[in-house]
Formats: sequence, structure tokens, C-alpha cells
Amino acid sequence: MPEHHKVAIIGSGPAGHTAAVYLGRANLEPILFEGMMANGFAPGGQLTTTTDVENYPGFPEGVLGGELMDKMRAQSERCGAKIETETIEKLDLSERPFKLWREGASEVTDTADAVIIATGASARRMDLPGEDKYWQNGISACAVCDGAVPIFRNKPLVVIGGGDSAAEEAIYLTKYASHVHVLVRRDVLRASKVMASRLLKHPKVTVHFNTAPTEALGDGSLLTAVATKDTKTGEQGKIDANGLFYAIGHDPATSLVKGQLELDSEGYIQTIPGSAETNVQGVFAAGDVQDKRYRQAITSAGSGCMAALDAERYLAELEEGVATEERTNADQPSK
Repeated sequence: MPEHHKVAIIGSGPAGHTAAVYLGRANLEPILFEGMMANGFAPGGQLTTTTDVENYPGFPEGVLGGELMDKMRAQSERCGAKIETETIEKLDLSERPFKLWREGASEVTDTADAVIIATGASARRMDLPGEDKYWQNGISACAVCDGAVPIFRNKPLVVIGGGDSAAEEAIYLTKYASHVHVLVRRDVLRASKVMASRLLKHPKVTVHFNTAPTEALGDGSLLTAVATKDTKTGEQGKIDANGLFYAIGHDPATSLVKGQLELDSEGYIQTIPGSAETNVQGVFAAGDVQDKRYRQAITSAGSGCMAALDAERYLAELEEGVATEERTNADQPSK
């Protein structure tokens, strides 16, 4: 028989663990499926791929991403959450209790009255030669997360992308960099006119049109330059840089719920404004899987809290409704 839970959490980043802490403290005995290389990440999500995290409250000296997630995991367990290092491969949200299949199972393995989707999103990467070697050693996909670290201060940096996100990240990085180079594959920016104008006028920014990166270069431990190619002429070039920032988009991990929950045009789960509620009663979404704007550990944690409180309220109303129905039936004369 499938194992039944009041609430199941899918995902193990800050959103999932914050939800687990709140629900555990509410004596709802949540189960959290942390996944094994789900969405390409180890349990703990994107933060396990980062080094120093300096912008998470409570850690004045900073904390390693993996260490922060280990602490969150331990706190979830201490508060009463059950954690399974399993990946949920299939989900049926058509009726309650909702059905879950663990990876490799042919039959339903778990059911739940409420589900919180906290599967996150992953930054698009370019698979450049040298990318794996210098990832988090000069290459990043989050300027707000990493822009202020010492290896980037007063150094030349490169941003890849031509949209609003790339423009915003490049301008943000000018606070720390000696100069910011923006590589745009085409001969025009996709960013809005306001953002494009701001970027092009900034004295610390140079936009390189018709330019694509071809290789991440370094000294074996840190990035030192980015090899480039002119997309029209094929001419090779090189830009000295201590940092390379990808701003080419993210992919939300929503394959589990595609066709079951309302998604926006970019594949993010749509939630009711001001809540973590989705279009399916009893299903909630938290973290980067529904947030394409901020994508920070602290905002993910905050939305995990929202999802937990919404789920707790839903379960209380569900239980109250069942109890009311039972009392009503008991009061009916027997036939």
C-alpha cells in the first residue's frame, strides 16, 4: 500500500527546507523528497554548487553554500520532517489524495493531502571549454549572489546576454568591477529601450556586438580571460577578465507538473498573487520554480514559509470540512 502523508514537499533548497521546518513545528509530520541529482543538482539544490554565500542573514563571516544547506537539512529533521533521498518521478494531481511515484517505481509509492512543489530552476550554461574547471572559480550565473566577492572587486568582468537581465546584471556589477564587458551575439540588444540606453551610456560598460564567447581561459585555478569570436567575420579575440557571468536565462524544473498546473510562457508555475497557491487546491509552489525575478536564497526561504502556512491553513480547513461532514451524516436519521 502507498504510504500516506498529510503534506509532501518535493525539493530540497531553501524553499523546501523552510516549508519543512514550519510544517514540522506544526506537528504535520511532512515528508521531504530531496532528490538524488534531481534537475542536475545534489540534494540541497543550486547552493550546493556555490562556494561562499555572503548575503544570507545570520552569517556575518559568510558561509559555504553546501554548509548552509546541511544546516537547513539538520533543522528540518530536528523540527520533525522526514527526509527521503529519493527523486519523485511522476505526480498525479487530478484528485486528492495526490499520488506520487518514486524513481523507478511502477506503482504509486506515496499519497498526500497537500503537496508543495519546490523543485527550483537551473541557470542555463553554455558548455564552453573550460567552463567546468572555472565554474565558481570565476564563472557564475548570479551577479547579485557573487558580484561582491573579493576575486571580482576592481577587476574586469564579462557578462553574456543581450536582454534586460543581462543589462541589469552588468550595471549591478559596475559597483565592484573596474570595467564590465557585455557580449551580445547579435548586432542589437534585446533589452527594453530604457535598459539598453542605460547600459550603452554607462561609463564603465563596453558592449561588444556580434561577439560570442568560445572558451574560458585561466591559470588552472581562477579565470583570467574569455576567448571570443566575431559572429559575422569569425575573427578571434580575447578579453582579459577575472569573472564571467551568464545572463542567458533559467529553466524551471516543472516537468513533473506540466499539463497539471498553470505555467507561464517561460515555464514557471503561476501562483495566486500574495500566496503560494496554484490553480489546483492543495498544491502550492515555492522558490525559484515560481520566481523568475529575484531567485535568491532568502526569497526562496520566504516563499517556503508562505507555502507552509498556506498548506497548514488548507489542511486545517480540509480536516474541519471532513469533521463537519461526518457530524452532519451522524445526525441524519437512519433508514
